[in-house]
Amino acid sequence: MRARRLTGSLTCLVVLTLTAAGCGLSGGGSDGGDATAGGCKVDKGNVGSGKLSGEVKGKITFQTTNLKKDFGKYFNGVIDAFERAHPGTTVNWIDDPGDATFTQRLVADAQGCTLPDVVNINVNTAVALTKNGYLLNLDDKAPDAGKPFVPALWKSSMYADADGKKVHSVLPWYSGGIVQTFNTDLMKKAGLDPAKPPTTVLGLFDDAEKIAKVSGGKYYAFLANPQLRIPADWQQMGIKVLSEDGKKFTFADDPKTVQWVEAMTKLYKAGGMPRDSLSSTQDPANVYGQGKLVYGPTNPNFLRFIQQNNPSVYKKTGVARYMLDALGHTVGAPQYIAVASTSKNAATALAFAQFLTNAENQLEWAKDPNVVIFPSTTASLNDPFFQSVKGDDPFAEARKIVASDRKTATADEIALTPGELNAISAQIQLAMQGKKSAADALEEAQSKANQLIEQGS
Repeated sequence: MRARRLTGSLTCLVVLTLTAAGCGLSGGGSDGGDATAGGCKVDKGNVGSGKLSGEVKGKITFQTTNLKKDFGKYFNGVIDAFERAHPGTTVNWIDDPGDATFTQRLVADAQGCTLPDVVNINVNTAVALTKNGYLLNLDDKAPDAGKPFVPALWKSSMYADADGKKVHSVLPWYSGGIVQTFNTDLMKKAGLDPAKPPTTVLGLFDDAEKIAKVSGGKYYAFLANPQLRIPADWQQMGIKVLSEDGKKFTFADDPKTVQWVEAMTKLYKAGGMPRDSLSSTQDPANVYGQGKLVYGPTNPNFLRFIQQNNPSVYKKTGVARYMLDALGHTVGAPQYIAVASTSKNAATALAFAQFLTNAENQLEWAKDPNVVIFPSTTASLNDPFFQSVKGDDPFAEARKIVASDRKTATADEIALTPGELNAISAQIQLAMQGKKSAADALEEAQSKANQLIEQGS
């Protein structure tokens, strides 16, 4: 039930295609020629040690993903302000629709040496493009770039380059939040205290068992489909999902994962989850809005949906800090802004990327009533906009909680591809149905997911 990105998750096709193309940043030959990234020319000033130099002028291209329709006024305002501050600059804004073929188009851009100068990407794309040398190394070219950002998020937003060295190649931008949401009336009916929500994942399952015992099938704790909880629960429990090099899954090797599957199985058998929701893709927000779930989705934006569509349920909704568990802090799924190493005007591109992600501009966008996002800069999160709470309004309280948690949050360690998530969930569903033991299901899930890594799918 992790809050999802505004743009869709990419698949491992990015990694597969770029790797197959033999990419990777390399230096010029003995004749002192320019470096290359996947065969694309990279100006010598964009690589190696030493801060990026050059005048901030000329034309650059800036690409977002499915944002122009709803936020055109905001982005045009940012672009106009940048061009006024830097006479002689022109920012050409393009907006990819973010449909099912978005990944393929981005790969084609990179391989065709037409990657936009400044590009909005997510974690999966950042991994692939950094590994293959397509993004500017900020540690070398802009060593002070991380100062405005939340330290934990900046530190965790590092990805391996062609040599396996982790570098900063992206600027953190916005992310969604994560909180606990719950129906206070149903909690009380189950003998639970809304003022004392669980602080651990397994503690949540303990409370959910109490709900199963008294609800009589009239309401439930949450939906059964494990895809709604993986890998969010595992990360909070401190389970190592992937190996350090990212080449294989390791979740089956941790006893805590077995505990989690056993807890899911026990709750499902006890009636704490709707029987028909094990493999269902139904939206938990709709079921919660019908008053049939104790625990709602964790995205604060969900609260606005409930407020507009189910005001009576909204009045009964409580919010609390998300379960920090063994991790000790929350994680986020940030969107990033990156500068192409192949940019012919990298100085201007970097200046615009830093302008777009500065505290003032991030805060302005976060205040837009049409979006629920949280900035990545410390100054933005400290603004009174995120700290004021009006009465007992659930959405305002959630915004305050998330803004506080964002100050210690780190980037998601893993973004599962649809294929990997399906393979893992299918085995856990068998365990929940009593057809396999938790340990056997996890071993098979890990084996199948590792096969997908090897196949690059």
